Amino acid sequence: MLTDTPGLHHVTGIVRDAQANLDFYTGVLGLRLIKQTVNFNDKFTRHLFYGDATGSPGTVLTFFPYPEEANGRIGKPQITTTSMAIPPTSLAYWRDRLAEYEVDASELTRFSEAVLAFSDPDGTQLELVTDDSPAEPWSDGPVPVEHAIRGLHGVTLLSTDVFVTASMLDTLGFDLVDQVGDRVRYQAPGDRAVVIDLLDRDADFGREGAGSFHHVAVRIPDENQLFDWHDLFRDRGYDVSRVTDRHFFHSLYVREPGGILFELATEHPGLSVRTGGPGQAQSLYLPPWLEEDREMIEPQLPPLDLSSIP
Repeated sequence: MLTDTPGLHHVTGIVRDAQANLDFYTGVLGLRLIKQTVNFNDKFTRHLFYGDATGSPGTVLTFFPYPEEANGRIGKPQITTTSMAIPPTSLAYWRDRLAEYEVDASELTRFSEAVLAFSDPDGTQLELVTDDSPAEPWSDGPVPVEHAIRGLHGVTLLSTDVFVTASMLDTLGFDLVDQVGDRVRYQAPGDRAVVIDLLDRDADFGREGAGSFHHVAVRIPDENQLFDWHDLFRDRGYDVSRVTDRHFFHSLYVREPGGILFELATEHPGLSVRTGGPGQAQSLYLPPWLEEDREMIEPQLPPLDLSSIP
């Protein structure tokens, strides 16, 4: 029997400059670099993982840096924005911090939440949202722990067909909870990283590239359920991948008919199983099947200054 997802697992974006990405997400936003590895499907491309102290599912943002990538363009079908949770009393702190780093941010209220909207150096659209998330932040970062980011809050989707994407969310276990204007809110039953907002509006078609999000992943309890989900999506005629070993978890990818790419990822073994202590992110992590190619891979990756990373 399929189990509803409790919420988001991670979100993955595409950027151009690995160094600018690292400096922004660790230095400005105060997230921990959990792992620097490579794209397992493209071993000469870095894959950077940020999150809480151990990379708990529901706290993780990941990025593929492609130095020659053209700019993306926001449009349908895309994940337009990723939001991160901050404590309800921390809005003023983050307003001042972003201003200190010359990051332009706009303030708004949505569904009774206070929101700071801004972009990273590649133009990736981000938000900080006041949220009572119980997730524990990383306590050794540059942001005081009482203000530190608590993980993901949610994502905003722009679909080619809002009704079929809504059906996908319902299938995964998200409930329709509210609507304001053209923004429709769905929420998973978990305690963190549970929000997906679906925009019911006309829009031009977007283009994947630097500053865009590639996919959003939701949490699934175990590998066995992935096979059941695979069969369900295949029976519905969805574009679904086989179940794949991603080393840190098992997963499958499904592009629903509205055009959004979802990943279903297991919570275990998780990044924490293969995350070391202080300084663990200083070296390039390679899974066993790529370790034998380390001497070939490392020299072909653009240099990355990790001297400021604990």
